[in-house]
Amino acid sequence: MKPSLFTHLCIDFLRIALGVATTQHGKTCILSPLGVGKDDTDQVLAAISRCGKGGHTVFRPGGFNITRKMTWELEDATVDLWGYLNFQPDIQYWLNYNNTYRVVFVQSQALWFVVTGSDFIIDAHNAGGINGNGQPWWEYFTQHTKADGDGRPISLTVYQAQRATIKGFRIESPPFWSNCVAESQEITYDGMFVNATNTNSTFFGQNIDPNTDGINTFRSNNINLFNWDITCGDDCLAIKGNSTNIHASNYTCRGGNGVAFGSLGQYVDLPDYVENVLLEDFTITRLDHSIQPNMGGGVYFKTWTGETVGVPPTGGGGGTGKVENVVPRDFTLNLVDRPVHVYQTNGGNSSETPSELQFADLSFMNWRGTADTNRVIDIECSAAAHCPGMVFSDFNIELAPSNLTARYTCINVVSERGIAGPCNATT
Repeated sequence: MKPSLFTHLCIDFLRIALGVATTQHGKTCILSPLGVGKDDTDQVLAAISRCGKGGHTVFRPGGFNITRKMTWELEDATVDLWGYLNFQPDIQYWLNYNNTYRVVFVQSQALWFVVTGSDFIIDAHNAGGINGNGQPWWEYFTQHTKADGDGRPISLTVYQAQRATIKGFRIESPPFWSNCVAESQEITYDGMFVNATNTNSTFFGQNIDPNTDGINTFRSNNINLFNWDITCGDDCLAIKGNSTNIHASNYTCRGGNGVAFGSLGQYVDLPDYVENVLLEDFTITRLDHSIQPNMGGGVYFKTWTGETVGVPPTGGGGGTGKVENVVPRDFTLNLVDRPVHVYQTNGGNSSETPSELQFADLSFMNWRGTADTNRVIDIECSAAAHCPGMVFSDFNIELAPSNLTARYTCINVVSERGIAGPCNATT
């Protein structure tokens, strides 16, 4: 005897009530937060295990408490994240090396959440994402030494993934980098909101949330970053070694240090190549100085010296490579310290062996806005790797302090054109 339609409906209802439904597109897993003080890690991992391959996972609104590291393996899958993954601020637990991942080896970074796989979509609908509970972390490190690899976890890491989209995602209060995409290809982030804002008035006027980068790209190709809004205490975008074919558009940076290329050349046996980077429609603006003092620059490029001093994550140098075909265009700046800066002594000093990593063919087009120092363009290339092809077109940055005279510095530059005044080879 065949089951009746009523029986089928009852079975489907029961599956939905239990959080699992079967559709023509595969399984659907539906989760609700367990509530205040409850641990949601197990139910989250179980849902991804059931529906992360060929299925659909739905997180209802609310906070899902996460107490340990987790990996989502997604293949041909969709995740609707209407709520927040609320990573609990147990600092000593997370600082234990064994409780985080270390798959992104650059500078020995810690990770608590890794997404990997292929052909997936994570859509947070501008309503959900990650709560990193960063405030106690930042305050903790006002009394403890901060350094790369110090154990603060990256909030969201896309690792060894292909053909994926992350949409409408929000990251509140990240302890460290908000995002990292590593060893991945054809990844699109469309709509990312990051807010790393110190709310403790005791620390107003200080930058107690360094390293809260918007995103770092590393060993990845064909990465799209569209419609980002970042408030942070460091780089709103950092492009690290072997990042190629990067396109970022409609990007707002509030506070921090602007856009960084690097640092590069830290690992003596691993050359860094960065090429074909288009940055367009960027707004980089200073926050209230009495709250967040940092607004370091527009776009800056940095390498270690050519001499190896110590070992990573805090030492290194001597690495080679090249950065070429970078176009930052349609930029608006508000009171940044140094709009364009190239320097090749990060983590070292000028007395060390010069870097052999070269910057070439950098084109800065259609820039507007203000700087609050007179160092408008400061290109200080290595004596061992002179910089060709520094181009400025329709570049109009005014000085907010009207009593200053704009200063342009070009050291070891093979060719430059379009700079408004003399580019002097002086330090």
